[in-house]
Amino acid sequence: MTRKVNAMVFPCGAENASEIHQALRYSVHVNLFGASSVEDFGRFRYEQYEGGLPNIHDDQFDVRFAELIRTREIEVVFATHDSVHEYLAARAAAMGFHLINGDVVTARIARRKSETYQTFADCDWIPAQFESIDAVTTWPIVLKPDQGQGGIGVVVAANMSGAVDTLRTMTEPVIVEHLPGPEISVDCFTDRHRKLTWIGPRSRDRVRAGIAMRSKPVELTSQIEAIACTINDRLALRGPWFFQLKCDSGNHWKLLEISCRVGGAMVSQRARGVNLPLLAIQDYLGRDIEAMPIPQIGLIERSIATRAELHFHFESVVIDLDDTIILNGVANPIAMAFLYQCVGDGKRIKLLTRHAFDVLATLRKSRIASELFDEIVQIDASESKANHVAGNAIFVDNHFPERQEVMRKCGVPVFDVDGLEFMLR
Repeated sequence: MTRKVNAMVFPCGAENASEIHQALRYSVHVNLFGASSVEDFGRFRYEQYEGGLPNIHDDQFDVRFAELIRTREIEVVFATHDSVHEYLAARAAAMGFHLINGDVVTARIARRKSETYQTFADCDWIPAQFESIDAVTTWPIVLKPDQGQGGIGVVVAANMSGAVDTLRTMTEPVIVEHLPGPEISVDCFTDRHRKLTWIGPRSRDRVRAGIAMRSKPVELTSQIEAIACTINDRLALRGPWFFQLKCDSGNHWKLLEISCRVGGAMVSQRARGVNLPLLAIQDYLGRDIEAMPIPQIGLIERSIATRAELHFHFESVVIDLDDTIILNGVANPIAMAFLYQCVGDGKRIKLLTRHAFDVLATLRKSRIASELFDEIVQIDASESKANHVAGNAIFVDNHFPERQEVMRKCGVPVFDVDGLEFMLR
């Protein structure tokens, strides 16, 4: 029998938390939980969700978090924010859970660029640093928060005046050389034997809020591989981690930052067949792992996902057939996903249609099993669909007049086909 690991993602509403959810939701090895201190997207993603936790700076956080670990019997935790990761690394052993990439010293070094650069000060891929702006000899320069991430708060100062203005508002600034060249992220995985089993460079072609929305695989050069191996040798890593590089004016790679957590754009690796969060679970279970990338995947595009909370308890779905479940003669994938989700939630599915032909034959032609529906009702053009919608139901139909009549007569939520995606988990 396959053993399931109780794994929790905290905080679970960020973009990288959504990636962990997508990476693990179908795994037979994982019983997945989400927890958060802020009400956000996580409550739509995670079926097993715990909200309202205190912030890590709150005096009650440790007690509440430890209690959650105990009551939910959590074995593994993925921390999705660098500060949270560092905080939990110092407490994981006492609270009794395994934090992915949870070495205390490594977490501290990776959280602070000053310590990261000091740890690798003898390497030629560390950017030039300046103790103060008075020591700067070549402009522009870059000022960034010591504990920043994802490019947030980074400022390029063209001259002394601009640097002075920035230093007035930046906490714990790090002053480094300006790197004008391209930037890449390198996703890595280190197993329990400290073996570096995956190095996956990717481009950052279009970035939004520090997250790569468009990326392509980048050639693993000897220089990139050497940097990854040096980081792995000097830090105690276990699980997914990544680092970012940028080219200087001489086209040499220089380190921007290292992170011990799953990155939101690690989905690029999963799209290529390398599921890094799942590899972490397999490694935790003591299994030897191997990455098997799909070399034919050459471009990854991403977009924002939207979910809606329905403040209406429904027990059944009444749904149309033509141009709703079936579009252009084939099954609508979003509608099918929604219906199967409802079946899993114990909802009744009623097919209500004015279809002019044999409904069962049409379903068979579209390869939709008639058993999906608890009831199939076929009516003529003169009959109102509102007569067949009763109780705590929602109504789905592509035709506006049908939805309008049902809403007015039955007072239940009505959806067009495009609205179903908002209901998917």
